Amino acid sequence: MKNEAAQPKNPPALTAKVVSGSGSQLAKQGSVYRSGVSAQSVGSNMLWLGAISLPAGRRTGAHRHEGHETALLMTAGQEIEIWSGPKLERCEMVRPGDYLFIPAGVPHVAVNRSPEDAEFLAARNDPAANESVILMPELDHIVP
Repeated sequence: MKNEAAQPKNPPALTAKVVSGSGSQLAKQGSVYRSGVSAQSVGSNMLWLGAISLPAGRRTGAHRHEGHETALLMTAGQEIEIWSGPKLERCEMVRPGDYLFIPAGVPHVAVNRSPEDAEFLAARNDPAANESVILMPELDHIVP
């Protein structure tokens, strides 16, 4: 028989949490975000985890994430271009199965020239669902 007096009245505050993915939102840089783990969904203090897509034939605006690093795993689509550097001088191709790391403060643009949406699993060390993005329209003309 269970000792009822010894059982907590409320579940512990620090427990694992299962969360269904949220609806999508268009980020101000042009990609589509679906938050999973965030400060808003689970009370995360240091981490955001979700899905990001870049629709077929689209690109992001030039931007940087001033205070956080971003890590991505391309899960679907064809290749996309990632332009990065102070003057967007470096271009690398990202394909499904590739991991991508974007350091804090690095200007970048993602370009999807393919006929398929590009899909990513993404994490960053900023728990906000609406991340801190700094648009850099003065660099947009650099990427063809």
